[in-house]
Amino acid sequence: MTYDPNNVFARILRGEIPCKKVYEDEFVLAFHDINPLAPTHILVIPKGAYVSMNDFTAKASDAEIAALFRTVGRLAAEAGLAEDGWRMLANIGANGHQEVPHLHVHIFGGRKLGHMLPERSA
Repeated sequence: MTYDPNNVFARILRGEIPCKKVYEDEFVLAFHDINPLAPTHILVIPKGAYVSMNDFTAKASDAEIAALFRTVGRLAAEAGLAEDGWRMLANIGANGHQEVPHLHVHIFGGRKLGHMLPERSA
């Protein structure tokens, strides 16, 4: 998957599409998902043009990597999810069902989320 500079997250970063911002600094932007799948559903994206976690961890600076992961943890705590638990999810590539070619991390919480994947049949 190659980076498309006109993907929805790149357009949000450029201010072409509005978002309900939760947090922003020089490296990341976090906002509420427009189609939430849980009571809390926040997206955290790096401001750099990174397609996936593989791309991000290979090319991003240590400061960018730290900012992304610290922001995810801090926002989950600020949303009150730390005590009961929450899920962090990043879909990568076709088999991972990545729909937008810009790295994004989902924070889900506020209810029991169930299994990550369907249980295997015997």
